[in-house]
Amino acid sequence: MTRLFLLPLIPALFWYLFLLYNRIPIKQGARVFYWIIGLGWGLAAFLSLMIVLTR
Repeated sequence: MTRLFLLPLIPALFWYLFLLYNRIPIKQGARVFYWIIGLGWGLAAFLSLMIVLTR
């Protein structure tokens, strides 16, 4: 449960590396960062809630 914060960070890191590799400006890929972080934190919140409810 303590590593759930990694859910949005790992895909965001891969997206950042993809942008650097393809020489795409970060400003152009910013919308995807918002999606990755939003969905990742939503998934982490859901999984945390499920852990708490099933204890």
